Amino acid sequence: MDLRCAWMLCMLCLILTVRAFTQEGFKEVVLKQLGLSEVPKLHKRDLVDLVIPDHVKNKYMSMLKRQRVKRRALPSLAGILRGIPGHTGEVLYSDMTTRQKLMFDMEGRIPKNSEVTMAELKLFKKPLDRANLPAKQSHRPVSNARVSVYWVQQQHDGTNSTSLIDSRLVPIRESGWKSFDVTQAVHYWLRNKRQEPMFLEVWIEGERVGSYASEMAKAVRFTSQDPKDKGLGKPELVLYTLNLDDYGSAGDCREEALMGKSTCCRQKHYISFRELSWAQHWILEPAGFQAFRCSGSCQQVPRALRRLGSGQRSCAVAGSSALPIIYLVKRGNRTEIEAAEFPGMVVESCSCVTDG
Repeated sequence: MDLRCAWMLCMLCLILTVRAFTQEGFKEVVLKQLGLSEVPKLHKRDLVDLVIPDHVKNKYMSMLKRQRVKRRALPSLAGILRGIPGHTGEVLYSDMTTRQKLMFDMEGRIPKNSEVTMAELKLFKKPLDRANLPAKQSHRPVSNARVSVYWVQQQHDGTNSTSLIDSRLVPIRESGWKSFDVTQAVHYWLRNKRQEPMFLEVWIEGERVGSYASEMAKAVRFTSQDPKDKGLGKPELVLYTLNLDDYGSAGDCREEALMGKSTCCRQKHYISFRELSWAQHWILEPAGFQAFRCSGSCQQVPRALRRLGSGQRSCAVAGSSALPIIYLVKRGNRTEIEAAEFPGMVVESCSCVTDG
């Protein structure tokens, strides 16, 4: 690790550890990590009809899934997770050739003192109606459609903002249940602490650019939440929760941490890019993330047993992981969309360390 990278990781640890989170300090680290001297100066035209290219979307999802696999590799969770069956609501809008909106009533769905470790959206793909397929042309064969799931947040001014949650290729000619990882959407919903339902939007697009792939994708149809859509499985949201009374996550803070009475532990600390004035327009994904921070006290070693030159023991970051992001960058007169993995952004564990 070179000195520049080490300096940035130390800055991140410092920012995530202290209680007084400063926007300026965080902004400085983000810009340095992305190799930017200042926040991109965007015009309204840069944000109109903005489309994330497939190669950027695929790179982002690949990085995101790699982090998810890493965080789920916990053998102690085996056999402890319990599923909660999905609940369907009214249809808000359903255009099966392009987009489908789903609504899930979340009230009372998550038990008290529990953690949502995984959430799964299950969609039933209807059998292929060959009458909906376009006439064969002299194009490369198209076997799949790209299906992406977005979390939809309704703004106070009546507009919607969306965040990409999961994306995958679905075989056009296969029917049956298809599953999507929507854990991040549930975490977003929990963070907002609203009484309203959770809204998701399913996009069905061609697997590549071109009208033929787009026309082929229109043949992909999922069942909806409409009561008239009978005979096949309705969309389901399955939540897997962990009872913290029985299986509390070792190293994570309990309520007493808020009163400053706990020993060194990892405390929840959410950072919302949508609420940071300098980041809300050019950091496209994610909307925010659970960064965590280290909190609590450490038992001190008696002075007679201390190593010469060592100081007090304090609670600090012992392990961290990367955060994938999609962002806009200006290069001359061009506005480009890129994906990057931001190291050291999520605190994974805390420990007592000795100063010096």
